[in-house]
Amino acid sequence: MSLKINIIKDKLLSDNYFILRNYTYELTRSNGDVVRHKREVYDRGNGATILLYNREKNSVVLIRQFRIATYVNDNASGELIETCAGLLDNDTPEDCIRKEAVEETGYQVGKVEKLFEAYMSPGGVTELLHFFAAEYSDAQRANDGGGVEDEEITVLELPFPQALAMVKEGRIRDGKTIMLLHYAQLMGWLQA
Repeated sequence: MSLKINIIKDKLLSDNYFILRNYTYELTRSNGDVVRHKREVYDRGNGATILLYNREKNSVVLIRQFRIATYVNDNASGELIETCAGLLDNDTPEDCIRKEAVEETGYQVGKVEKLFEAYMSPGGVTELLHFFAAEYSDAQRANDGGGVEDEEITVLELPFPQALAMVKEGRIRDGKTIMLLHYAQLMGWLQA
């Protein structure tokens, strides 16, 4: 089924850090009725994320960093525990995630596996996120991580059962991280 979409108005609201637009459009429904919608769409570019895991240690590497959007939405500290991630900018998803892994976690990963792609908030954000996983070892530690420039990132190496418990307890509330942790459990890479 293909819906008919007619863009009536495309108004730029902000071009500050990312792009925020207001769209007015008509959607022709399957029964032939036409409905008019007015929606704001936030274009922040596409991104990539990776779960670093170690089968021998039964552990994962996550990061903790401040996120203003969570702070203003009742997350008292504003800090979120997450998988390493970043925007693609002009990189391929794989190049992006390799660079982000070294910058944020300090690990120079070898083989990375592309798992899937997902829209994380399709009601108003254009971002398509590319999900990866890679095994890590202590020998791959190139630096301390912590991010670059204006980032303040803490690297966390956690036992896999503890990371899963943190999801259940509400201490890990980042969608991409929850998806990757459960994917690792589903695939049997690590033991819960």
